[in-house]
Amino acid sequence: MTASTHTLPPNTSVTRVMTLVLACLMPGVLVYVWQFGWGIVINLVWASLLALGIEALALRLRGYPLKPFLTDGSAVVTAWLLALSIPPLAPWWMTLVGMIFAIGVAKHLYGGLGQNIFNPAMIGFAVLIISFPVQMTQWSAPLSLAGHAPNFTESLSLIFADTLPDGVNLDAIISATPLDTVRTGLMQQHTLDEIHGASRIFGQIGGVGSEWVAAAYLVGGIALWAFRIVPWQVPVAFLAGIWLTAGFLHWFDTGRYAAPWFQIAMPSSMLGAFFIATDPVSGSTTPKGRLIFGLGAGFLTVIIRAFGGYPDGVAFSILLMNLCVPLIDAWTQPRVFGTAKD
Repeated sequence: MTASTHTLPPNTSVTRVMTLVLACLMPGVLVYVWQFGWGIVINLVWASLLALGIEALALRLRGYPLKPFLTDGSAVVTAWLLALSIPPLAPWWMTLVGMIFAIGVAKHLYGGLGQNIFNPAMIGFAVLIISFPVQMTQWSAPLSLAGHAPNFTESLSLIFADTLPDGVNLDAIISATPLDTVRTGLMQQHTLDEIHGASRIFGQIGGVGSEWVAAAYLVGGIALWAFRIVPWQVPVAFLAGIWLTAGFLHWFDTGRYAAPWFQIAMPSSMLGAFFIATDPVSGSTTPKGRLIFGLGAGFLTVIIRAFGGYPDGVAFSILLMNLCVPLIDAWTQPRVFGTAKD
């Protein structure tokens, strides 16, 4: 994510933008720790260290000075977005692979900060979900439902040494996400009511614990908009795209397609709406274009969740819309005053 001249206050530096993004992510991180334990903290720190190391190596190979780019915060923001998108107890090497593709490939192979055509964090996520689908489904169970709540040391040991406490098996600390639970149940020909009745993972409108994380991302996202770091068009259109598409499908078949409020209450929906789809480098640069980009990403998110091979579709929807940005911008670019219409 980099600064956009269309939305930022004058004289706003990249470092200040990135610092505010990280600050606005903190409510979500704190609630994440509260509901799911210490794994996410370890993953965030590890991803940040990897991002800075890979960034430094790439800058050195390209002959760029290290300090200006290592201190602008952009690599750490990418690290946080990737870490928050993968299971918090993911093994250390998975985070390493994801960061290599996010920073080394998606960012620096395309020219570095401000030149990437795809969202770097989502490229890293896409590589991981395609390459390691089993590990990417091993999410931490909410602490209120977990058979064993690993402490900081146990989480550290599981991530870096793949060892569990004596007498504890992996099933006691991991759980399928609500979206994955729905997808699995539907594949077994169950209705949504049957799926909800058979699992404790579902909360009031979303998932146990995860709906609170989504709410915290919403709070942070609104703060990000209030600071004029992101334009309103993308998150509003993204969430509207999810709501309208999910609402139509739910109306068409309430037993198979999840309600729009359930789709909105997923942490990935809120994280995607405010912190990922709003990347001005890989997103549209015009007001109308941002609305189209957001609506398209929200629509594709629900379509992938409902009909695709993966339980969530935020990453792939944003990457697909990244491909459409040149066309969207060409269609929506304001006409220069005094020039004739084509």
